[in-house]
Amino acid sequence: MRARRNVLVGTVTSDKMDKTVVVTVERTTRHPLYGKVVKVYKKYKAHDESNEAKEGDVVRICECRPISKDKSYFVQEILERAVIV
Repeated sequence: MRARRNVLVGTVTSDKMDKTVVVTVERTTRHPLYGKVVKVYKKYKAHDESNEAKEGDVVRICECRPISKDKSYFVQEILERAVIV
């Protein structure tokens, strides 16, 4: 039985690499001393086999085995396309 994989939703911030996108995931957390709710951002490199995701797209990424030094996620699906002006 396979363990449950970590699934995250974020925005593609870079698609310049071949078969790789950088996804920024935003989460909210409470400051430990002051109690204010703050936004925390973290960047993940995700494997995109078909080079489908473009900058500004909202994507769902799923955890997988390490593909390279920095890549341990892959693009599961594109939830929302970026608005091209």
